[in-house]
Amino acid sequence: MPRVALYQARSGIDPAANTAALVAAVATATAGGAAMLFTPELSGLLDANRERARGHVVAEADDRTLAAVREAAAKQGIWISLGSLALQAGAGRFANRGFVIDPSGEIRGRYDKIHLFDVDLPTGERWRESAAYRPGEAVTLVPGTPVGALGLTICYDLRFPALFARLAEAGADTIVIPAAFTVPTGKAHWHILLRARAIEAGLFVVAAAQGGHHEDGRRTYGHSLVVDPWGETLLDMGEGDTPHLAFAEIDLARIAEVRGRVPALAHRRPIPAI
Repeated sequence: MPRVALYQARSGIDPAANTAALVAAVATATAGGAAMLFTPELSGLLDANRERARGHVVAEADDRTLAAVREAAAKQGIWISLGSLALQAGAGRFANRGFVIDPSGEIRGRYDKIHLFDVDLPTGERWRESAAYRPGEAVTLVPGTPVGALGLTICYDLRFPALFARLAEAGADTIVIPAAFTVPTGKAHWHILLRARAIEAGLFVVAAAQGGHHEDGRRTYGHSLVVDPWGETLLDMGEGDTPHLAFAEIDLARIAEVRGRVPALAHRRPIPAI
């Protein structure tokens, strides 16, 4: 039964400091017996000031955080789901890109966030992710990880169940949802949506999240979760300002058990047009 580690971060505006924290998390996860480490969205840089952030956002081949995490994976011999990094995507745009890295340090999968967070919240918070980021156009499933076939999503994708259905139909055993959820939306919807996606797809959901007050002024919800195919919460890392790791066991046999009890995935039919 694979043991996984989740890193609940409080990433800031200094990529070097964030990278050092990630490398330390890799070592801690390995020492704790994890076969795979999961990190949050924007693990390398979390900065709402786009002009300041632009000086740190580089192409994938030049990103020092990605290089350091790949090196750490190879050194420790551990799989890593690097939630996402902000990277140059051409024409002055960024990509919010997640990675799956194997124990040799090789990149086994990439995913650019498809759904971009453009909202005005009742608290006065206003987010326009599309002002800087280019949406992804491809769905990514990475076979052969310690948690089976791993489907990749990022944060706001959580609200679009068709993406999860597509990954489940393609054979996903686990879907990763790295996030930097706001506190108002987190309190209202985070636990409900994560459990719903796991239940609908009949698989595991692993959601490493940012948590606490950040250098750029934002506050994120935390509550990194692991949810099983029946919707049971196996791990909830809570709120708080202190980055930390926690561990959970993933029993992949649970997928067949749950799908045998409620075979909703097998019962799906095309929906007629209205």
